[in-house]
Amino acid sequence: MSLSWIDQLRQEPRFVENVVSWKIFPPRKGSFLPLPEEVHPRLKTALEALGITELYSHQRRTWDLVRERTSVCLITPTASGKTLSYNLPILQKILEKPETRALYLFPTKALSQDQQSVLNEISLSGPKIKVATYDGDTPVSLRASAKQTGQIIITNPDMLHSGILPNHPKWITFLKNLEFVVIDELHSYRGVFGSHLANVIARLRRILNFYGSNPVFICCSATLGNPGQLAKKVTGLDITLIDENGSPAGEKHLITYNPPLVDRVQGIRKSTVNEAQKLGIVLLKKGIKTIVFARSRVRVELIAGYMNENLRNIFTDNQGIRVESYRGGYLPNERRDIERGLREGTIHGVVSTNALELGIDIGGLDASILAGYPGSIASVWQQSGRAGRSGTSSVAILVAGAAPLDQYIVNHPEYFENQAPEAGYINPHNPFIRTDHIRCAAFELPFSPNDTYFPDAQDYLELLTEDGTLRFTQGRYYWASQGYPAEGVSLRSAVNENIVIIDTTRGKNRVLGEMDRPSAKELIFPRAVYLHRGVQFAVLDLNLEERRCYVEESTLNYYTDAVTKTDLHVLTEDSYEDWKTCHGVIGDVLVRSQATKFKKLKFHTHENIGYGEIFLPEEEMHTRSAILLFPPGTRGGDLLAQVEPEQVPALLARVGYLLRQVAPAFLLCDPGDIRTSERLRDPHFDLPALFFYDAYPGGTGLAEGFLENFSLIARAALEQIRDCHCADGCPSCIGPRSAELEIIENPKPSVLSFLRSLGEL
Repeated sequence: MSLSWIDQLRQEPRFVENVVSWKIFPPRKGSFLPLPEEVHPRLKTALEALGITELYSHQRRTWDLVRERTSVCLITPTASGKTLSYNLPILQKILEKPETRALYLFPTKALSQDQQSVLNEISLSGPKIKVATYDGDTPVSLRASAKQTGQIIITNPDMLHSGILPNHPKWITFLKNLEFVVIDELHSYRGVFGSHLANVIARLRRILNFYGSNPVFICCSATLGNPGQLAKKVTGLDITLIDENGSPAGEKHLITYNPPLVDRVQGIRKSTVNEAQKLGIVLLKKGIKTIVFARSRVRVELIAGYMNENLRNIFTDNQGIRVESYRGGYLPNERRDIERGLREGTIHGVVSTNALELGIDIGGLDASILAGYPGSIASVWQQSGRAGRSGTSSVAILVAGAAPLDQYIVNHPEYFENQAPEAGYINPHNPFIRTDHIRCAAFELPFSPNDTYFPDAQDYLELLTEDGTLRFTQGRYYWASQGYPAEGVSLRSAVNENIVIIDTTRGKNRVLGEMDRPSAKELIFPRAVYLHRGVQFAVLDLNLEERRCYVEESTLNYYTDAVTKTDLHVLTEDSYEDWKTCHGVIGDVLVRSQATKFKKLKFHTHENIGYGEIFLPEEEMHTRSAILLFPPGTRGGDLLAQVEPEQVPALLARVGYLLRQVAPAFLLCDPGDIRTSERLRDPHFDLPALFFYDAYPGGTGLAEGFLENFSLIARAALEQIRDCHCADGCPSCIGPRSAELEIIENPKPSVLSFLRSLGEL
């Protein structure tokens, strides 16, 4: 690819004047090794047909270890040939021993379909391997043959959890001969999803042991701070780490872009949404295939809508450029059509949530625009890596938002070079998650008191026996309840209750998509505006009991954003840190939250043009929290004693906002995964307190990770506010203005002083 368009980009003054850094990563030569001599002739023929005559060094090392029956975790960047790394030894074993079976786990259906295409391509030109995708979209007619004759079964954790494990007697042939389990995109299994997966894998290994199988596990991932540790937690096995990268790469330009200020006094910048769509249009008009990543479903719809509006021209068929949005909640056929259009070149630009961050084959893209920092270095590399996958030169532009985390990242361009990758935290022993999976495991096979796959099961088994779910007889626990427990357990959200969204415009009654219940209360409440693939809908009714939301097309000039009220109570204290500046506590809390009103935000300008009321029941959650206490005698407590009592909650709210926004730089999570609450005097501790609680019932390890990394988080927050050029505090350091927090005339000095003390544990 010619670099002329990159040179043109350098010469555009309006773009360059807002570029904070322009880092060029030079092309990288590959490290190659010959194909192993024992590669089966038919497999070798298939590889040659694909132009593969040698292996990258990490592919060869994976081959060697897997052939020795060693479980591995392969960590290399996007587009480095991880798929071939595990396909090669598995296909070899199947050709040597046809009864061999392999299970491939991918976090999304799209990745499963993509892998099926890869294996089909190999099979067409060489070995005839029976490959089957087994997920919710697989026709019933194909499921029986997949169980009996499929040599490689491609599925996702959800289907393994609810479709395969509870019905394992129907899978005897497959499970008795299972020799390989592949867990791809390991970095996506963090927090709730990862905690569930670790329990699903424990259930799988328990059943495999029953059938006499002991497969090799192959985990693959993009860069992580703790890949070996995460792989071990997920699989429950000792894992050999392979982290050298032998693949070549084209030149990559990583640009950090800070939107221009529109109000220097208040520190207000142009909208990330508007700037990202303008940059996307510039690139698309140059003929550059572009992907734009946004951090929420609403932003995806807004950016895609603005881009199509900008391109609209009936005389030139929108200048021959087609842009689509892509996010969760779309129907499967809609997602497949968009993926196909990207591969075939009929779609030139796409705006997506992190749904396209993973390794789905969407063809050759030249540019990636990140509309806001995605929350982790791993995601930056994943999203930027979606461009230039064929080894050509590519550009990734990170458009910073006004949030403190974004501004911290954009003002520290060296962060990408010097900062170690974030760690992925999971908590397989989360009591809510553990209880669900022990119920599922008991349904699958009776439990003995000394079960090695769930060594902490005894207390759970006794509780489940007391409530009649299990019965204890002849030294074992048997399932004694009605129903099918896996059916009621969602691996991806706190509740397994999705709301179906139905378009009633002109009597259509057409299903648009679906959404989980907690999100529905904040996004598709009555009178909300719902955006779907560029079409605007007004919500007529949300029926939580029937799990239905009814909408109709509208032409309003605004979209909506819910305002949520939270109440919190301490339940337990599990650990205590006695620091000089404050005290740190880890404990359980009960959180009650309720969407009480919504803002009406005007399209394009995003100005608030009014409010509306929301009348929906509250959500209740028992979770984990890191709690900062400020007793007299600590630096934080003494500083708060000098502040007027009515100003303490506002000061703590500002500090909490900044700490929460910066925390994802040190924990592999999104800002929304950690939430905050402040108390002038918490009734449990009788002290001023700041709560940082996990946004999932039972917690997923983020509260613990927050306290472990607190000194680093506090220092990063201090750097962010200290380096911010505003005079009185702005959205980029202490957060957006609000009437509740403006009781302090100039909050910046107070927040700065407070953070200085917190950074000195």
